[in-house]
Amino acid sequence: MSAVVEQVVQARLILSTHRSALLRVTLRYRAGDPLAVRMAFPAEYSLDGIDLPQPDPEIEWVFARQLLAAGLDLPAGPGDVHIRPALGGRTMVELRAPEGVALLQFDTPELRRFLWHSYLAVPEGQELQHLDPDRALAELLG
Repeated sequence: MSAVVEQVVQARLILSTHRSALLRVTLRYRAGDPLAVRMAFPAEYSLDGIDLPQPDPEIEWVFARQLLAAGLDLPAGPGDVHIRPALGGRTMVELRAPEGVALLQFDTPELRRFLWHSYLAVPEGQELQHLDPDRALAELLG
């Protein structure tokens, strides 16, 4: 199955207690990679992109669709991606890398809408039926 769900949302990058920046984030889900969701950010928000002569147009984080769903209701994420609900219909996403930590705030209804569309492409609990292990291994080994 080649279904792709893509949704552009606005996020607030928290810079300090009193400063933040708005940025567009592209959320992606591919039925061919049914366990994962992707968050793509403009390259100018990457510390890596500063030193590159021609940075990639996007920086992409990949993590479990189940993590995103769980984090909308309760704090979730034991690894580099942490997601938790916040007041006022917001969801906080914390991305941890050796270069630093990014804290982003999203409107929860936008994330729920994205998940709903992803569940239309591949229903929750049916991910393994859509998984192509040979293709996944080929992508992993690049």
